Amino acid sequence: MAEPVPHWPGRMVGDVHVRSTPPGAPEQAVFVHGLAGAATNWTDLMDELKDDVTGHAIDLPGAGHSPAPADGDYSVAAHAAAVVRLLEQVGPAHLFGNSMGGAVCVRVAAGRPELVRSLTLISPALPDLLPRSGPVRVAAAATPRLGEWVASRLKLIPAEQRINASFAVVWADMAAVHPVRLREAIEEQRRRDELPYSAAAMIGSARGIVAEYFRRGADNLWRQAEKIQAPTLIIHGRHDRLVRPAMAARAARAFRDLRLVLLPRAGHVAMMEVPRVVAAEARRLIRETRLGNAPLPG
Repeated sequence: MAEPVPHWPGRMVGDVHVRSTPPGAPEQAVFVHGLAGAATNWTDLMDELKDDVTGHAIDLPGAGHSPAPADGDYSVAAHAAAVVRLLEQVGPAHLFGNSMGGAVCVRVAAGRPELVRSLTLISPALPDLLPRSGPVRVAAAATPRLGEWVASRLKLIPAEQRINASFAVVWADMAAVHPVRLREAIEEQRRRDELPYSAAAMIGSARGIVAEYFRRGADNLWRQAEKIQAPTLIIHGRHDRLVRPAMAARAARAFRDLRLVLLPRAGHVAMMEVPRVVAAEARRLIRETRLGNAPLPG
């Protein structure tokens, strides 16, 4: 395996930490991670796209190197507000989201269409009446008091064991994880374990996404998806153990301007597993958007 690229340098932008590729590309992109993720989830995809877009990967409030929000609000709406503040800083951008980050991006694109040039969602955590075992465990961990108890017990398990278990769930093939990336994730988990707000951030974000699954009316995420004007790409991995690829059928009915891609060798985090493949699909959307949404041949 070739050595992976180093993670992009970060800085505080307002109240969140952001990692960015060097400026100079013709357009901007903002990348939003999922539950228990961080801006570094996007490093390899950002490298693939650095000539097309200047990338900005956000650490959502309480995640990565971002501090806990002053109001303790980890709802999807609060995360979406943080993304909007970043977009207001960098200008209209191509928006990427994975898992919970996909739900966040749907709220952003529906509420602030003038800030979103295109939308790429990778295994988005949109409400599913038949969730898999992973989301059920998230719901259990989000239960009052039980979530805090689970978090306290998890800290007793070595970080290496926790990361290996997590990667085994989200990757289609654990053997494909680069040893450097695995070591970085373990070191980051140890750092997070020392932060006084890490458990609250995880539990609060889990409760936020669970709440979205039961939301009704105009604020339901599927109803929000119907409002999105930006051209949209949704990528599912055939071996996703958390989000059912079959949800693509519902997405096809909800999004106005949508292209669906199923990757046969990917799991829940395709942008980490097969960044070159994801980049090729995203690049096509970016270039079509640049041409006024005229589809490219082939």
